[in-house]
Amino acid sequence: MDTPAVQLHGPLADAERLVRRIEQAPLFDRSGAVVRLSGLLIEATGINASLGDMCLLQPEGLQAVPAEVVGFNQGRMLLMPYADCAGVGMGCRVQSAQAAAEVAVGDALLGRVVDAFGRPLDGLPAPRPAQHWPLKGRPLNPLQRPRIDELLETRVRAIDCFLPLGKGQRVGIFAGSGVGKSTLLGMIAREMSADVNVIALIGERGREVREFVDKCLGDEGLARSVLVVATSDQPAAVRVRAAHAATAIAEAFRAQGRDVLLTMDSITRFAMARREIGLSVGEPPTSRGYTPSVFAELPGLMERCGTAPGGGSITALYTVLVEGDDLNDPVADAARAILDGHIVLSRQLANQGHYPAIDLLASVSRLLPDLFCAADQELARTALGLLGVHAENRQMVEIGAYRAGSSPQLDQALRLLPQLQAIVRQGVDAATPREQAMDSLRRLCPPAALQ
Repeated sequence: MDTPAVQLHGPLADAERLVRRIEQAPLFDRSGAVVRLSGLLIEATGINASLGDMCLLQPEGLQAVPAEVVGFNQGRMLLMPYADCAGVGMGCRVQSAQAAAEVAVGDALLGRVVDAFGRPLDGLPAPRPAQHWPLKGRPLNPLQRPRIDELLETRVRAIDCFLPLGKGQRVGIFAGSGVGKSTLLGMIAREMSADVNVIALIGERGREVREFVDKCLGDEGLARSVLVVATSDQPAAVRVRAAHAATAIAEAFRAQGRDVLLTMDSITRFAMARREIGLSVGEPPTSRGYTPSVFAELPGLMERCGTAPGGGSITALYTVLVEGDDLNDPVADAARAILDGHIVLSRQLANQGHYPAIDLLASVSRLLPDLFCAADQELARTALGLLGVHAENRQMVEIGAYRAGSSPQLDQALRLLPQLQAIVRQGVDAATPREQAMDSLRRLCPPAALQ
């Protein structure tokens, strides 16, 4: 029979804890020196650290500069700084921070705007976190993920009627600059019925951060949100860390059984920051200069979201900034293959004053069959079919080459087009319950009219 473990109390227990602390304490000074500084990269020797560890550059008489270990080359450690390297020179001391890559999590973050390290940006006292969470968590076992079968209401008519979102789904919003990605994100974050919003602004202009909080999110939306911000003027390592920090915060809330909406603007700027790091450490450039590590890290980041076996979910919305409005951009192409759907914003529709400028024919939700009943599926597909017929024949209609009566389907599309456009157009503050929007679509396209 096994002997039960002896529980120590009093001085013996204190002595045991002290012994454990001594055993875990570092017995030597893990420090080295800078031997080369080239562009964004710092090379150091004489220090023992692992990939992803944090080190401190300590220029004499100046504040320490944190840096991350991003690679190794011929016995030298490659560091990427998190801040300006002014004052760092040859022989500058480099010391291991001896801290795990973690981020502070907990309810204390709700309603707050923080940076990639959890430090407040809103001028309020630093939040006191309940716990810490690993910065780069591991994706869930795919066979333990519950299926996505619960519909989420965004109150954006074009999405709720044609591109449904499910609890735990990951969707990309694809668009060029200035087409309304951030505005659409704000509408969804403000109206969606999630327990917690985690919003990551990666590589944004500093001016847009305040505008997003005041105009797009509002006080009500901010109260149940956590904003993690890394502006475009910050080093690439900070922008990459901010994306992982926001995902880790969302994971911690999901572990409590909560339903989380994670929005990241934008995944493209995250990829650009990762490209800067990869090129600096000597990775070979591939398509449009993106390095292999970019396409390895994208799925690693996105697969951390979704449903969890213990309850709770992370529904993720990632904006994808397509360069030159090219939807076949390498990052856009990779994101489309990973995500569970994509919403495409059209510059042409935006120029026509059509907001939100969602191109329904170029967008898709891969979970529509699981989230819509058979009747709603048929209604959405038929309405999209009418929009497709009009798009195919638009040029012929505009130049006057089409004669009414030549095609009953096109005649029907021309008759219903103004009402369909009125349904999918929507002001920023014109939130509409999903069932009300679906009723409008049913009245416009009753089954008898679609024969």
